[in-house]
Amino acid sequence: MRAVLDSIKQQRNQSTGPPPRISIHQVDVGVPEQISRMFHEIDQAHKQLPDILVSNAGYGRRIPQIWDISLEEFDYTLNVNLRASFILVKGVVERMKEQRWGRIVFMSSIAGYGGGINGCHYAASKGGMTGMMKNLSTRLAEYNISVNDVAPAMIGETGMIPNAQAIPEVAAGIPLGRLGTPEEVANVVEMCVQTGYLTGQSVLLAGGLK
Repeated sequence: MRAVLDSIKQQRNQSTGPPPRISIHQVDVGVPEQISRMFHEIDQAHKQLPDILVSNAGYGRRIPQIWDISLEEFDYTLNVNLRASFILVKGVVERMKEQRWGRIVFMSSIAGYGGGINGCHYAASKGGMTGMMKNLSTRLAEYNISVNDVAPAMIGETGMIPNAQAIPEVAAGIPLGRLGTPEEVANVVEMCVQTGYLTGQSVLLAGGLK
């Protein structure tokens, strides 16, 4: 979070245009009431709700085997990774419909394709997200709202995977021979936002992994 704030501050200082309208809200997306409060705060701060939604908050404890996954762990993973995206879309879609323009991008995972290093609880949450994305893309196209997801594999320089040394056996199996970077994920998200003719697509960002 500190790196993100520093980057925003640097961009703001370098900008010659009007100052960007930025507000930061700390939310546990596993708690619907906190999401509702966030939208209220955004509306108060900016006099409108978002035109672009990137649903990027996620959770995933690495528990590979189903017999080690508790029901509580399964429920919480789906609440954060899948239910929260549903609630977030409901919070912004009315404004997008009214103005007949919107962009929605979910952060899925190679796990949604059955791959990855996590268990079935995580795979179910991400696979469900891709299914929801495809359904929404057909329902919302008439309002000029695009809906896509980005499905990364192993991305380094994050709290989940700091570097390739943390998972050497996995990194060695990636055809490109390295982990992805957060900047590469951001590039794909930006493409989804800028390209209105792209909708209903899951973009696998995996260094050659299938």
